[in-house]
Amino acid sequence: MAEERRIGLLGWILIGFVVGAVFGLLFKDLSLSLSWIGDLFLRLLKMLIVPLVFFSLLTGVASISDPLKLGRVGVKIIGIYLATTAVAVIIGLIVAVILNPAAGMKLTPAAGFKAPTIPALKDVMLNLVTTNPFDSLAKGDVLPIIVFALFFGIAAVLVGDKGKALIGVADSAAETMYKLTALVMWFAPFGVFSLIAATIAKQGPQVLLPFVNLILACYLAYILHVAIVYSSIVRVMGHVSPLRFFRAISEASIMAFVTRSSNATLPVTMRVAEEKVGLPRSLTSFTLPLGATVNMDGTAIYQGVAALFIAGIFNVSLGFGQYLMIILLATLGSIGTAGVPGAGLIMLAMVLQGVGLPLEGLGLIAGIDVVLDMGRTCLNVTGDVVCTAAVAYSEGEFSPATAFPSPDAPQPRPA
Repeated sequence: MAEERRIGLLGWILIGFVVGAVFGLLFKDLSLSLSWIGDLFLRLLKMLIVPLVFFSLLTGVASISDPLKLGRVGVKIIGIYLATTAVAVIIGLIVAVILNPAAGMKLTPAAGFKAPTIPALKDVMLNLVTTNPFDSLAKGDVLPIIVFALFFGIAAVLVGDKGKALIGVADSAAETMYKLTALVMWFAPFGVFSLIAATIAKQGPQVLLPFVNLILACYLAYILHVAIVYSSIVRVMGHVSPLRFFRAISEASIMAFVTRSSNATLPVTMRVAEEKVGLPRSLTSFTLPLGATVNMDGTAIYQGVAALFIAGIFNVSLGFGQYLMIILLATLGSIGTAGVPGAGLIMLAMVLQGVGLPLEGLGLIAGIDVVLDMGRTCLNVTGDVVCTAAVAYSEGEFSPATAFPSPDAPQPRPA
């Protein structure tokens, strides 16, 4: 019965998506007036993010009682996140070179467009460590929260018996957040309906026409990354069917596509990874919040394709060194990309500046960025679960025997 209810919820989410798209086309003004429903849904999801990330990471780190294992898992997940991101941007560049999405297009930057302020790399590194954890919690600065939670969890393990009471409280808080997440998700069909309707009403289908080639190039690269990289990881490192795996996590992928936020989708991603894929909470509570912030394969693809698109529009020839610079900046820049709607546009400015392309090119992308953002966020979230499954398999905590648990099976809990 529990599985039937979940399938029903996913079905209603899909219905909300389709009906919202049609509604946005037919009733533009009404769709815009109802946009507050989507905003409310996003607020509900964002309400969950900070406490969920903090308590999940804290309990996840604490559940790995062996500090050597914690370090080993951390190195593995960071390594595979960065490796898949580097491959992603290479795929994006190859697709862009072959398809040449800028061919035959003569466009000009949007009038009055100003590029967003890009923080220096040293500032990004310094901001990893907060000077006031409570201030970061209040502001929702996810990356310093993650770093603080990691150190706090490690310290709780190292103090031994005196830290067990704290870990117990954090575990209870995490369980409460998981339940609150389930309650919020029942509002999802209404939120999805409003978000899609407002997006279609604002953008209109005509805005997509001049940039069809760019959109097709990005989405083709997204699909190739799933078909080649993610499918290979799932098949080789997890020894399970890629199709079954992607079907199991489809709820999180769809939610990411609609909300355009890895952070807002995080509660759904964690639940799906544990309940439908069978990944252990002792890993998901650590790797998935981290991935929502630092694993941005879709964003890396977008940056590569968009950079070549802008170069083509302005008739700028790129050398081999500039291609390498795009790969490097897109890979390392993903660490500093916030998991919120539109953040990829800001990181694209960093890439353009790094390879000497005019920042005015951002004005060409801004109008359709919402469409590109949907696909790249969906890929980002999918990659979080795939990489977690690979690490879980390497740790002996995921196998064909434990994958895709039945609805009546006990849910994975920390060791």
